[in-house]
Amino acid sequence: MSNPPVYSETTNAITVSVQPLFLEDQSEPEENRYFWAYHVRIENNGTLTAQLLTRHWRIVDATGQEQDVIGDGVVGEQPVLAPGQAFEYTSGTPLTTPSGFMSGSFRMISEAGRMFDVAVPAFSLDNPEGPRPVH
Repeated sequence: MSNPPVYSETTNAITVSVQPLFLEDQSEPEENRYFWAYHVRIENNGTLTAQLLTRHWRIVDATGQEQDVIGDGVVGEQPVLAPGQAFEYTSGTPLTTPSGFMSGSFRMISEAGRMFDVAVPAFSLDNPEGPRPVH
């Protein structure tokens, strides 16, 4: 099996890369439960230190059902990234369909006190064993 794709986007000199992975051993298709992990890397390519304050995820399943997840930080942290630093974490999400996609944004604040949003690229959640729907 090939490596899952990596999706990347840069906003305000902050690059967010995401690599989703279908977790077959945690999924139960007969129960309409499909589970993905996603590894996120947030890298500060700018000249100012910035802190991640909040996250906003939009999760959409194959039927078009949307779920918004909004909260403080990521995995219980609000990382501070100096220029050239990166923060990585892994999280996961369940769906009731064999495919879907996620996108979102992180609200950050620079050391100068300016708030700004960083885009998280849209990425596919596709069961590698299932049909390939068009999103």
